[in-house]
Amino acid sequence: MIIQFISDYLKHRLTAKTPHGTHSPFVYKLADEVIYDFSNKSEYKNIEAQRKKLFNDDSEITVTDLGAGSHLNKNRVKKVSQIAKNALKSPRLAQLIYRLAENTKPKTAIELGTCLGITSAYLAKANPQAQIITIEGCPETAGVAGNNFKDLDLNNIELHVGNFDLLLPDIIAKQPTLDFVYIDGNHRKDATLNYFKWCLPKVTEDSLLIFDDIYWSKGMKEAWNEIKNHPDVTVTVDLFWIGLVYFKKGQAKEHFKLKFNQ
Repeated sequence: MIIQFISDYLKHRLTAKTPHGTHSPFVYKLADEVIYDFSNKSEYKNIEAQRKKLFNDDSEITVTDLGAGSHLNKNRVKKVSQIAKNALKSPRLAQLIYRLAENTKPKTAIELGTCLGITSAYLAKANPQAQIITIEGCPETAGVAGNNFKDLDLNNIELHVGNFDLLLPDIIAKQPTLDFVYIDGNHRKDATLNYFKWCLPKVTEDSLLIFDDIYWSKGMKEAWNEIKNHPDVTVTVDLFWIGLVYFKKGQAKEHFKLKFNQ
């Protein structure tokens, strides 16, 4: 699996473009002003300080894994520091999510896979007036995330704990439209395609769906290809680590690969 992942990464690097090789005005602007905006922003500072605290937190929690492809919960005791080092999105990738949310200006943003809450915090900081709804399968991991939200004084995050398959349909049903959805959890083909299909009735031409780890496995690559080829999808941007999905009306269907070092 690791060899295949490395092979996919190398292929992506060889075929991906820079903004100057992109002939779509929409994607060029997105790349130039959002994806490749690596300037330091004041909002990043406190969140990255919180990340450092997590790296040094040797307290132990019981991690319940609901997305491992099994019907049985897998419980393991782990240090918070271990989870932070292995599972949190890199600063560069989490800050990209921030910029995408800031650019989209959603009234509501939904995140599937809270983990320790660092990316949730970036979503909340990007859109202080927006409601951030985040779902975490593991109760004790969600507890750590909730404490991080308090430490960062974030009051616009609504944290749900439980099985994605049970919680997400009800959350979607309560939204008039879906502005911004970040799917980072349960990296299985069938689950990923279900989440995509559940979102479709509520998307608009201003919606952005983000899928994490699109090269995680053979199944995730197949799911990403099915999503790209769906007739409602008009533009996708493959950054290897994540995939962006847009539904712009009147725009020719195009798929882009851009280089992005996380």
